[in-house]
Amino acid sequence: MQLAADPTVWAALATLVVMEVVLGIDNLIFISIITNKLPAAQQQRARRIGIGLALVLRLGLLGTVAFIVQLTQPVFEVFGKAFSWRDLILIAGGLFLLWKATKEIHESVDPDSEKTGPGAPLGFSAAIGQILLLDLVFSIDSIITAVGMTEHVPVMMIAVIAAVTVMLLAADPLSRFIAHNPTVVMLALGFLIMIGMVLIAEGFGAHVPKGYIYTAMAFSAGVEGLNMLARRRKRARAGQGEPPAPRIDTVQKRAGRA
Repeated sequence: MQLAADPTVWAALATLVVMEVVLGIDNLIFISIITNKLPAAQQQRARRIGIGLALVLRLGLLGTVAFIVQLTQPVFEVFGKAFSWRDLILIAGGLFLLWKATKEIHESVDPDSEKTGPGAPLGFSAAIGQILLLDLVFSIDSIITAVGMTEHVPVMMIAVIAAVTVMLLAADPLSRFIAHNPTVVMLALGFLIMIGMVLIAEGFGAHVPKGYIYTAMAFSAGVEGLNMLARRRKRARAGQGEPPAPRIDTVQKRAGRA
């Protein structure tokens, strides 16, 4: 009741919920891309399990806040640069994202490589394993950021539950949108490469302001939205049988004859 009566706690909660939702976008994009590679009957179940694991991991990590804070303490030093367990986890997660996004881009550009390559199609267990790995990376980064914003564990838990609930509601629509728009898949994979590079940079101590990252993502998504609108209008014109717009040189010749 004391927390509920404190306006600063409500301000911290609102800020933390927004931050957790924004940070969850990265996680949700990865889950959508991975689950869309599964058979249609398994996709929704895989998304539910992946998001459920994200919630369990984050709530579990909140129960060990003292341990999580210790992950930021240096454990060894290389060439004068100290590395903590958090740094190593971020670097490993970033490298995994780079590898996974590059592999997906290669398969999108050259679909025949899946048939001729040695790799087997992605199975349900493999998809859940990859989602769990990235859930762990994003969860640790999310919880450490939350600890830096407020000291009240109940506030952190409410923010995490609210953010994961938003992820759960947005998972199916986002996955359908990505599946129905192939160019969006490539854009999302580009986002994952950028996020992977940011995780690696953070692991090496180079802080990248999140505002720059999400502004770039929003700008790219806006440009892609305009492209999708243009393609839709072209298809609508073609379906109505409208003649194409006359070329400039044709208009000039007609004007000269007149």
